[in-house]
Parts: sequence; C-alpha cells; structure tokens
Amino acid sequence: MDRFLEMQSFNAVVEAGSFVGAAETLGLSKAAISRHVVELENRLGSRLLHRTTRRVSLTPEGQAFYARSKGLLSDLEEAEAEITSRREVVSGLLRVNAPYTFGVLHLAPLWGLFRQRHPLVTLDITLSDSLVDLVDEGYDLAVRIAALESSSLVSRRLASARMAVCASPGYLEDHGTPSHPADLSNHQIIAYSYLSTKDEWHFTGPRGPVSVRTRPWMHTNNGETCRSAALSGQGIILQPTFLVGPDLKTGRLIELMPDYRASTLGIHALYPSRKHLSVKVRVLIDFLAEHLAQLESSW
Repeated sequence: MDRFLEMQSFNAVVEAGSFVGAAETLGLSKAAISRHVVELENRLGSRLLHRTTRRVSLTPEGQAFYARSKGLLSDLEEAEAEITSRREVVSGLLRVNAPYTFGVLHLAPLWGLFRQRHPLVTLDITLSDSLVDLVDEGYDLAVRIAALESSSLVSRRLASARMAVCASPGYLEDHGTPSHPADLSNHQIIAYSYLSTKDEWHFTGPRGPVSVRTRPWMHTNNGETCRSAALSGQGIILQPTFLVGPDLKTGRLIELMPDYRASTLGIHALYPSRKHLSVKVRVLIDFLAEHLAQLESSW
C-alpha cells in the first residue's frame, strides 16, 4: 500500500469528519478510504480513529499522528508548488501591505528588481503602520515586524531586527548617559505609539528580565520621526536596527546600556492560507526572503 495515500486518506477523514466526506474530497470510494486507513492502522499497530455510526474522532495516537502527518503533507504540497511555479508564467495583480518606514527604506528599492524578473506582474503597494485585515481588505500579502501572536493567517519569517535604545552624543553630553533601565524614567523619551508594550520598555540583563515605565514627552506613530528627533538631540528612542543601524555605525547615535538588551523582532510575510497559494504570491515571498536575508547583515 502507498504510504502517502494512506496518510492522505487518514488526514482527509479527520478534516472532513467522516469517511464519506473524505471520499468526496479525494475522489475515491468510501470503501477505498476505509481500506487505506485500516492498512495504516495495521502498519502502525495502533488505532487512530474512534468510529461510530454518526462520527469519527481521534484517539490519542491519532492526534499525535495527525499533527505530524499534516505537516508532512503540507511540506510536500509546498515543495511541489515551488517546483511547478518555476515553470509557470507569473502574472496578475499583487496587493501588498507593509509598515511605512520599512517599506520606504528597504522594500521600495526592491520592487523594480521584482518587476524585472516578473514583467507581467502589477503591484499595488500600501504602506501603513496600523494593522489591516488581509482577507477583508483584499491583500495578497502583508509584511509584519513583530513578535506574532497566534492567528488564522500563515507566516514565513523573512529576516529579523534588533531593537536598540539610543540617543545622540549631544543629548548625552547635556543629560548624562543612563547605565540601567531604571535611569530612563528620568530622561526625555521619544516613544513609538505602536510599540506593543506601549510606554513600558522591556530588557534582558545580567540578572534576567527588567522593565521600566518611561515618561515620554512625545509620541509618534512613525519610526523615522523618532529617529530624526533623536538625531537632533531631543531625547532617547527605542527603534529597530533596520532604521538606526547606519547611525549607530557612524556614531550619529550611541547605543545605550549594552548589558541590557531589548527584544529582537521577526520580519514576517503573512498571507491568508498555505493551501492553494498562488504562484505570484509564492514567488514574491521567496524574492523578499532572498533579498531581506542579504540586507539583514547590514543592520
């Protein structure tokens, strides 16, 4: 018996909730689906499904096998689709949402190159730091920079960026240099409005986690505004290295409290579903992963 067909039949029964539903999904007879599942259980030496006249349910062994087999089948589909996509002409409209500053600094220079590779694709790029609903608003893909919470969306990590606390040399000369997160409560803080922890900044230090409630004199929903204010000596900021990395390298900004590290954020591509992912979205994700991985080393 084909192990793949056994696994596929079993997963179809679980997802359809019945042998009849699985047969309709796979285009096989109910008897064939039942035979495949029985052969799988016999080969594994474990009952995977509880069967009644009305429904089927997973045994503990079935739950464990389903979790692993679902991932294997998904990986196989993705591998096949990737190879197929290389033979297909990529065309159509791609609607993409991305954070404003990251989109301007790091994505904008890439769109022309993507267009050169795929001249039949039309791009619709929207930049916004507020969250959007991909499905309701009709986006094919969104770039998110965050520690992602559980979601019905599918994500792929493209790169990462470290958060850095920094200020200009001029500000530090006038106000002193903080050596511990607690010192920040006495400093001028320029805060990013969409930071997930709001005005409470979190760090990991020599003795573990440390947090401090800052008292910003200014809030803004734009990272570039934070950076510009810091460069002009207006205060201390907490911003990702993809934005302030060049300033730290040239000394225009100084990173503070080296023994206390802020979080590292993942840069993710989010899309509504792994199943039936269109070729145009798949090639865009691969393209972004390729180029952002190269850029990450410069942050």
